[in-house]
Amino acid sequence: MDAAMSTAPPTPDAGEDRLDETAGTAGATGEGDGAGRGRLGAWVERTGRANVALDVLTVLIVAGAVVFTVAQLHPRLLVTNTTPAGGDMGAHVWGPAYLRDVLLPSGRLSGWTPDWYAGFPAYHFYMVVPALLIVALDVVLPYGIAFKLVTVLGVLTLPVSAAVMARLMRLPFPGPALFAVGATFFLFDRNFTIYGGNIPSTLAGEFSFTISLSLCLLYLGVLARGLETGRHRGLAAGLLGVAILCHAIPVVFAGVATLVLLAMHLDRRRIRWALPIGLTAFALTAFWAVPFLWRRGYMTDMGWEKRTSYLQDLFPNPPDFPFNFWWVAALAAAGAIAAIGLRRRAGIFLVAVAALMALAFIVLPQGRLWNARLLGFWYLSCYLLAAVAVAEVARAISTLVARDPDRPPRAVTAGLTVAVVVVGWVALALPLRALPGGSVGDDGSYRWLFLETTDRSFIPGWARWNYEGYEAKAAWPEYSGIVGTMADLGRTDGCGRAMWEHEPEHDRFGTPMALMLLPYWTGGCIGSMEGLYFESSATTPFHFLNQSLLSARPSRPQRGLPYEDLDVDRGVKNLQLLGVRYYMAFSERAVEQAEANPDLDLVATFERWRVYEVAGSDLVVPLEHEPAVLTDVPSAGSGWEDAAVDFYVHPDRWDVLLATRGPDGWQRIAQADTPDRRPVRPVRITDVERGTHTIGFRVDEPGSPVLVRESYFPNWKVSGGEGPFRVTPNLMVVVPTSETVELRYGWTPVDIGSWLVTLAGVAGLVLLVRAGPVPLPVRAPGPRWRRGPEPDEPAAGDGSAPMTPDGSAAALAGEGEAQTGEPDHRADGPPGDRAAGRPALLDDDRQLLHGEPGVLDPQDQLGVEQVGAEAARLDQGGDPGPVERLDAVGVGHGEPEPPPQHEREHTGDEAARPGTTVAGARSPLAADDHSRASRRADAGDRSFEEPEVDEVDVEVDDDVAGGGEEPRP
Repeated sequence: MDAAMSTAPPTPDAGEDRLDETAGTAGATGEGDGAGRGRLGAWVERTGRANVALDVLTVLIVAGAVVFTVAQLHPRLLVTNTTPAGGDMGAHVWGPAYLRDVLLPSGRLSGWTPDWYAGFPAYHFYMVVPALLIVALDVVLPYGIAFKLVTVLGVLTLPVSAAVMARLMRLPFPGPALFAVGATFFLFDRNFTIYGGNIPSTLAGEFSFTISLSLCLLYLGVLARGLETGRHRGLAAGLLGVAILCHAIPVVFAGVATLVLLAMHLDRRRIRWALPIGLTAFALTAFWAVPFLWRRGYMTDMGWEKRTSYLQDLFPNPPDFPFNFWWVAALAAAGAIAAIGLRRRAGIFLVAVAALMALAFIVLPQGRLWNARLLGFWYLSCYLLAAVAVAEVARAISTLVARDPDRPPRAVTAGLTVAVVVVGWVALALPLRALPGGSVGDDGSYRWLFLETTDRSFIPGWARWNYEGYEAKAAWPEYSGIVGTMADLGRTDGCGRAMWEHEPEHDRFGTPMALMLLPYWTGGCIGSMEGLYFESSATTPFHFLNQSLLSARPSRPQRGLPYEDLDVDRGVKNLQLLGVRYYMAFSERAVEQAEANPDLDLVATFERWRVYEVAGSDLVVPLEHEPAVLTDVPSAGSGWEDAAVDFYVHPDRWDVLLATRGPDGWQRIAQADTPDRRPVRPVRITDVERGTHTIGFRVDEPGSPVLVRESYFPNWKVSGGEGPFRVTPNLMVVVPTSETVELRYGWTPVDIGSWLVTLAGVAGLVLLVRAGPVPLPVRAPGPRWRRGPEPDEPAAGDGSAPMTPDGSAAALAGEGEAQTGEPDHRADGPPGDRAAGRPALLDDDRQLLHGEPGVLDPQDQLGVEQVGAEAARLDQGGDPGPVERLDAVGVGHGEPEPPPQHEREHTGDEAARPGTTVAGARSPLAADDHSRASRRADAGDRSFEEPEVDEVDVEVDDDVAGGGEEPRP
């Protein structure tokens, strides 16, 4: 058994995030001297007071970023119980309430709703976790407040997540603090308002995206640390799984970043270590992800065009405000150069991710994933790389002004960091007009001290618009009046779907989508034909074709449809086919045409609004002709949509509906063919009842096909009949086999199997957590350019902060990194004398040892290796004597993260005590190391560093060692 084949977790060289992180050791366990003292006091003593000060400063800066951000979002309004408005956010209000009131009481996280688009599968194609958070908070808070707090959750946690990621990636101080600042600048970026991640996108309704992005940063930090230590697989899998369930698009960023991290730590053992993370995360999300992928053909592609103005989008400079992203890009380029030159792992990681995100934006083809949605990840990577550049400049200045370049003062780095942060906050607050003592002049310019700007950020105003709610709008009386009119109409004339005329000025209510909330305000009695989740329904294109016919100023958001101008007569025929009961108009042209239509009956008015009931819009109706089955059109996807749209815009073809499948007796045709008109026996339909997930009715005689004007989805099943069969445009036909027929939205094998996979994922997560850390191989040093400085070369870092005995992270400052002001700890021997570059060892009293190996306190055992005394003295030929073990401080200042006792290697070497750990045997220190160190100690020189120790092979008899098989890399 070759004891030199170490499987101990690697720790970074010199405590920094360098590419040459190759030396790893298994630290000894045990209680330190601080065990009997308070936890805080013990941590302070272990970490060092100077490092504690940097930790506290980092925490204060991160907290300041959060406080600054929330202050711009009007915290008073966040805790006011009004209904959030603004953009998509004002329509998102419907979703969590429906989940709370209907789906969860039915034992579902997703299910059917008749509220939008003549029915669609709620939360089948949209992520459910943020809605669950709102429902959970609603248990103790009013709904409006719960909703608002969740919408700002991602915004407020993103700076914290960025700092934690930097800390876990071992970026030295002031890296984590400046990552929080960089993330804050990203949040307030006004170059984009819908791509996701920043505050404008969040206010536009992309709050689920921001929450997911924040979780992705945490996941990447945990993954990076785990690839070093073999720990935290369960945590990484859980974070990734929840991120997917919050929003799928940021997981594209996380997936690319994961591949980058694996490439930077490339070996088979680490790939095998990481593989269960991805499998478990996907299994945890399977209950939603698998049905999403399996049924994606029933989604609508809105046809967002691929953006091709690459340079302008990657480096924006909008003319309406003076902020130029080129400054960020220049700093990011400097950060990239510094990261590569100094071999900062976190910086190199960001360089690769930024480059890949920019490349993906350019090469991603036209498709469901709009390439512009990737731009936010590019911007965020640039802001974080800019933070790397500023951090390295601060560290470099601290070194330049130091009396001893090997001892840069911590106070200088800390002071420069504070100065940079203050300047950053001022630059950020000027356009926000949020500085204390600032004033606005008569010309509209903002002045603070000697600074002045005419720039004004729209973010605070947008936040106020959203969070003051619908109730605070000047148009609230009109809005509440028309909503109340529809609620009264539902109680007197009956519930049903409503088609409302669109105009951009609906924004006066709070958002142009305000009337999407008709089912929210009326308890589901009045449905809206338009809903927020455009892509979640296959009926979406037919609604927007209707909107174009029934609105004087339609929105026409879906690309590629054959829109026509206002034509109420044509539009009413469409409403009848889709079972829409009410038409709400207000423009003079629309009202004039509606008054002349015999199928519209005026049933209510409110101010300028006119509400008409549509004749012939029953939910279940008999057919006059037998449908025809298309043989050359797929049952789902764009092929079906194209055929259905072509059918829909030609009402003269409607007497024979086209189906994807049907009974053997139905005619089969190609799309280009004209179907035969085969009359069917008339049938009388009575007792129509609809529930949330059910539609029931009776027929006087079975056998004739019946049209159900509800959107089709494969989860619909029928009892008492055949079908349901999908027919144009996106409705259902059933053939009754008994007088009583019921359609029920239920579970399919895909749904059941997905939940079983999720249960397996939960079990896998438990196993990953219980399994604990996995020993990972120490990688070979590799070529010279990847290795750290030789012992007689100056170190690039400033030293290292002490770690906790158990290897746990203590605070947000650069854990395991070189900290400003630490001595270089190098001996004064002549160049080329490798022995002179090795330090002496410390005994329990932190005194230099004089040739005898001693035992370190746990807090001093930074990367400790325990080897048999005989192995330790191989090149000395001496008798081990009474010394039972040598605790040698290994290469690097990284925190020890020892594997569990059962995963350690044990030797039966007669000179080693039972249970002695061999995490990679090393050669002994040269004999003159100790004498030279002693002379330095006598001269008052207390600077020293942990030695670089070369590997040797130590052969141990398997029989003596107990016959255990040593794990191989």
